Amino acid sequence: MPQLIPPGSTLGVLGSGQLGRMFAIAARRLGYRVHVLSPDDDTPTGQVADLEIRASYDDLDAIAAFARGVSVVTFEFENVPAATTAAAEKFAPVRPGGNVLHVSQNRLREKTFLKEAGIPVTPFLPVRSAADLADGVLHFGVPSILKTADWGYDGKGQVRIESLEDAAKVWRQFVGKECILEQFVGFAAELSVIGVRGLDGSFVSYGPIRNSHANHILDVSVMPAGVSEKVARRAVEITREIFSRLEVVGVLCVEFFLDKNDELLVNELAPRPHNSGHLTIDACTTCQFEQQVRSVCGLPLGSPRQHRPGAMANLLGDLWNGSPPNWQQALALADVKLHLYGKAEPRPGRKMGHLTALADTPHEAAERVIVARTALASS
Repeated sequence: MPQLIPPGSTLGVLGSGQLGRMFAIAARRLGYRVHVLSPDDDTPTGQVADLEIRASYDDLDAIAAFARGVSVVTFEFENVPAATTAAAEKFAPVRPGGNVLHVSQNRLREKTFLKEAGIPVTPFLPVRSAADLADGVLHFGVPSILKTADWGYDGKGQVRIESLEDAAKVWRQFVGKECILEQFVGFAAELSVIGVRGLDGSFVSYGPIRNSHANHILDVSVMPAGVSEKVARRAVEITREIFSRLEVVGVLCVEFFLDKNDELLVNELAPRPHNSGHLTIDACTTCQFEQQVRSVCGLPLGSPRQHRPGAMANLLGDLWNGSPPNWQQALALADVKLHLYGKAEPRPGRKMGHLTALADTPHEAAERVIVARTALASS
């Protein structure tokens, strides 16, 4: 029987953004205390945690002291150095484990792991020189996508290559970095499946969720995704296989491309709750953040059952545009929920919050959440 970390215990979170905030809210509702560590203060997570510690992830003494004060350590973002994880693991269990972070932090390691496991992925090649890039572009043709192997999210660290001449110019900004070149996939849809695995090996999932992006940032997510039963079943099977092979304890999102032949290709892994799963807070019996609490604490996993079709729209700092959004107009719409992250400074491209809408069909939910977001910008 897995060791239970009961309500009343203290949970530690590395990272202090909106994902940690929503985790902390779920944890406190279940009776847990929450400590958070990050290099910042007055953070989205810190505002709702019991204790906010400002320290660098490279300060291993601070990490050790932090881990001594909690019963388990989890993450709200995956780019935590391996040494940080190792320091924390000496004093508290870390879930998901350092092996999961090691794979998912580096796109080349991630894609290689998945390919060797027999998981379908976008075709890729390692790139460490201008010659590697030229050879890769000749192999895949154009367009191709060049990405840094490390530390990429929301379109950062990647560029689309349209010609061999373009490749030579692009490489100048990537010199000295380990990179990965991916074949461009003409996909019919971008999907995500958020899975949860408990200490006892139990597994539940949400999705697939259909996602659309704007400027490489997630814009709108809709669930159900409107794909065939065969595609939905296969997406969950692949997700479960990845969880099993990585021995994940916690929440992890698998991002997919669905090609024009209804074949699934894994694009990326995110070993934490995912932006596309924010709609589970309002649409499902147990949201992804409560599942994260349950899984890392050894509690039984909750039901992922969806009450009604739902859609989520991100709210970026662009909406503020020098003045507060029109909250009254947006919240006057039925079945629309507002979630703000406590960030004081709105900036273009910065995720400030999200809206969720529920409706009788996925299409209606998507329409409603977009109408609500448009209303925020009205005077």
